[in-house]
Amino acid sequence: MNKVSITDAIAALPDPWQPRDLAVANDTVVRIARFHGEFPWHHHDEDELFLCWEGSFRIELEGHAAVTLTAGEIFVVPRGVEHRPVASEPAYGVMIERPETRQYGN
Repeated sequence: MNKVSITDAIAALPDPWQPRDLAVANDTVVRIARFHGEFPWHHHDEDELFLCWEGSFRIELEGHAAVTLTAGEIFVVPRGVEHRPVASEPAYGVMIERPETRQYGN
């Protein structure tokens, strides 16, 4: 049982798009990452939850309108949907997903 500081985790992030695991609960992992620029298009075989912690970023979705998140907003990308996060300025997002979820998708 450990307390985790998201502020400290953000300060320790090395570069954009390099997530760090914060906690594991049941069958999920909570990850934090700095978003800046365009991440490659990809999909997962499971849902992926994004929580915008700080700043603003959008999630582009194949065949759907992009979704813009600001601090405190959540969006779930359904399994199998091609997507990519994009941030024109540095932003921080928390992802809740399965531990085996690969960053660049399936």
